[in-house]
Amino acid sequence: MISHTWGMVDQIRSGDPTPGALDRRTELGRFLRTRRAALKPEDLGLPGFGRRRRVPGLRREEVAQAAGVSVAYYTRLEQGNSDNVSAEVLKAIARALRLSDPEHNYMTQLAKPKPDENEGTHPRPQRLRPALQHLLDAIDGVPAYVIGQRSDILGWNRLAAGLFGNWNELPPDELNYARFTFLSPTARNLFVDWEDKAATIVSLLRLFASRCPDDPQLAALIGELGVKSEDFRRMWATYELRLKDPGPLRLNHPLVGELTLSYEVFSFRADPDQTLITYHAEPGSASASALRMLANWGTAATTPTRSTVDG
Repeated sequence: MISHTWGMVDQIRSGDPTPGALDRRTELGRFLRTRRAALKPEDLGLPGFGRRRRVPGLRREEVAQAAGVSVAYYTRLEQGNSDNVSAEVLKAIARALRLSDPEHNYMTQLAKPKPDENEGTHPRPQRLRPALQHLLDAIDGVPAYVIGQRSDILGWNRLAAGLFGNWNELPPDELNYARFTFLSPTARNLFVDWEDKAATIVSLLRLFASRCPDDPQLAALIGELGVKSEDFRRMWATYELRLKDPGPLRLNHPLVGELTLSYEVFSFRADPDQTLITYHAEPGSASASALRMLANWGTAATTPTRSTVDG
């Protein structure tokens, strides 16, 4: 399902109206080629194989040399033939291509054999435990929300609604951070560094797709974003995985103006697919005053009563 949607996004971008069915092998080849094209021989301290280069970036021979594998072996990987490839070889290729940890993880997921149908790669239904919603409600003065698989928004507190908009007004199937980021004018105006924020969301969707290639809801989400957002199509086509460590987030709020907030990300041992995200301002700063102003004004938003997102 996801492999079909990967192809659909590419065909939307290229103008090809005929859908094509792709799989992890195809995605592995595309990923390796894009990472190879992003490097030059001097990046690896390698001599060039002649002055005239017909393609940008590294040649297969140069990647194979840097990774310590044969050209034929690396060529088979780019063709999607990852049968019996070892973790050590993947590590060597990751070093040669200067892959980040998320990119290495993504390549490893794509290189895995196709899961047995009996293993069940479909995600479980997402349920926000009532205790977590109570925790969100109890967090005072700090915007906080919980997201799950596919960046679905599962729960939030009153200040998060005041900061990001009244998510409670959205239908359940639109409560998704990727949809909010790419399709909502509110997000475009709110995030000062919208491009970085959007690239992070695309990276998260790619990583999730590599783990759950047969998730029909994720396929529908990626297809929808590919149809409705030119920026999503552009970012999806780069195969870049840009995941930022928690740090400052600059916002331009329509009521309180500019804020600079730090955010933290917490995972749950009981459900690693759910993530709590909180935002806070430096004590005594103008941003802290702006958050207090939002908290004092309140919001018409109410906390969600749903505890399940179909998955």
